[in-house]
Amino acid sequence: MTAIVERASAHRELTLRGLLLGALITLVFTSANVYLGLKVGLTFATSIPAAVISMAILRFVRGSNIYENNIVQTVASAAGCIASVIFVLPGLVMVGWWQGFPYWQTFLLCASGGLMGVVLSVPLRRALVTGSDLPYPEGVAAAEVLRVGSETREGAAEAQAGLRTILVGSLASLGFALLAATRLAATEASIWFRLGTSYAATGLWTSLSFALLGAGHLVGLSVGLAMGLGLLIGFGIATPILSYIAATPGPAEDAALAVFGSDVRFLGAGVIGAAAIWTMGRLARPLWRGMADAIAASKARRASSELLPIEEQDIGVGWLAMIVAGLAPLIIGLLWQFARQGPLAGYALPLSLGFYVYVLLMGAFVAAICGYMAGLIGSSNSPVSGLAILGVLGSALLLALAVQPLEGADATRHLVAFALFVTGLVLACAVIANDNLQDLKTGQLIGATPWKQQVALLVGVLAGSAVIPPILDLLNAAYGFAPLPGAGLPTPDAPLPAPQATLIATLAQGILGAGLDWNMIFIGVGIGAMLIALDALLEAKAWLRMPPLAVGIGIYLPMSATLPVVIGAVIGWYYDRCYPDPVSQRMGVLLASGFIVGESLFGVLLAGVIVATGSGTPFALIGEGHEGPAMAAGTALTVALLVLLYRWIAKVAARVH
Repeated sequence: MTAIVERASAHRELTLRGLLLGALITLVFTSANVYLGLKVGLTFATSIPAAVISMAILRFVRGSNIYENNIVQTVASAAGCIASVIFVLPGLVMVGWWQGFPYWQTFLLCASGGLMGVVLSVPLRRALVTGSDLPYPEGVAAAEVLRVGSETREGAAEAQAGLRTILVGSLASLGFALLAATRLAATEASIWFRLGTSYAATGLWTSLSFALLGAGHLVGLSVGLAMGLGLLIGFGIATPILSYIAATPGPAEDAALAVFGSDVRFLGAGVIGAAAIWTMGRLARPLWRGMADAIAASKARRASSELLPIEEQDIGVGWLAMIVAGLAPLIIGLLWQFARQGPLAGYALPLSLGFYVYVLLMGAFVAAICGYMAGLIGSSNSPVSGLAILGVLGSALLLALAVQPLEGADATRHLVAFALFVTGLVLACAVIANDNLQDLKTGQLIGATPWKQQVALLVGVLAGSAVIPPILDLLNAAYGFAPLPGAGLPTPDAPLPAPQATLIATLAQGILGAGLDWNMIFIGVGIGAMLIALDALLEAKAWLRMPPLAVGIGIYLPMSATLPVVIGAVIGWYYDRCYPDPVSQRMGVLLASGFIVGESLFGVLLAGVIVATGSGTPFALIGEGHEGPAMAAGTALTVALLVLLYRWIAKVAARVH
């Protein structure tokens, strides 16, 4: 360890070029994560792709080293992670409170919440990174990529090959998305049917999406099959039973989608809620123990006169206090401004002060939970949306008890919007803590300086926060979001699903206004309890896990969004089994990341063309009525590209060896 520390001190680490390169990579990965999150409710970890890009570029610059590359991936991963606020913010459009995403208000919400998340997670580093045996799968993998790429000639070759893999995967994904936009290849197909002669209806519904296939590869077989189990419960059991009970005449598609939208999604919401609460309950004891160890370690360091080693140097307490002091009036001002723009104007000051305390306390709570879950199962698999559900339940219930009796029904929409705005701040705290500790684990393994990484995280938060508002505004103008019942807004032709935002806004509206189908939610909670027991049994047997939260997401999301993820998980598992060496598996991760980046960036670019031309299908070369041949062509091309690309990266990995 002494050698590592001496080497770290002998090289530049926190450099202007590293920060700028990380910010540039941010433009790509944050845009991709915003689009993917709104389309399917998933985001991907950007640490490894960012590290590969950094190593491939900086190796041509004199004096670059592993620590500078680590700073680049830290900035890019923080910025990509803050994109998870889109799990809440579109709800403000769905309820009709916002017509778009005002730049400064959205930027300051993301930035202030994200910066608070960095500050709140700094004290957790000792407890959850250096003082625990949590695996931190993505942090360890990123450290391995940095080591291999920086210390050996083969590693430099792997970095270049990895960059080519990302680019080729992105171009393939973007090219297929462009072909689909011409309608020469279809990307979605479904078949709906009744079971026998009864009213029971269900169907098969899938899409051809390289982004979703890539997401499946990244989340892994356990999460993928758990989502498949959710599909089975949702469309194989719940939808036929509920459509039979409803006895809806007419086309099977209408009957199945009607009960899915009105009942099955709330069933999934109950499973998600139960899984989130159970996860947090399990974390209570290790978190308490970890915090006690951190306090004891802090006292021991203060009592010692020895200089702290590099790997133990966090941002000083004085600087943290200054950041908190600077953020307090900013967050209070944001809450005050939001509250005064409607019926709640008379309560703007007490609401802003009271909910600042709520954001601080709930933010600290979810930061600890997210940090632990990131260490346990990785940032990509961490159930951040489950914590957002708890956050909106808490804020909505406080408003329902303290404010709604004073204002009545006239203030309902403003109350719902305020609850969502508060939850956005809390979620920004959570997602950055989710990423922060993963990055600090990478830094610990390579001997980096924690305070320098924490500064890079602050820069990444600001860079990502600057990108998110215009991307959201563009996607809203091009595609839109389906309004909630009662919002009185027209529904766009092809709205982005934004599944988590829809669920969270529905929960807030249900508590403060229209009510919820609590029966389906409670049934979902019961199913969630059984799934928790099943997962515990699988864990005890050391078999493949079935995370209950992933099952709940599989129930909640449309089949067209989740079935490709399941297929991608199986493809990724099969590839890893055929090519078990680490280099081949890293190339698989980079190819899957490229799939996501390419299609997501095309989605953003297409949105710009839609807004500029006023046409919903600006690249269409043929009209309606050719869906059958187009789907066959799309399927054949997708299969061919997957086979060719996975074989190609296996050969690339063999040459790197």
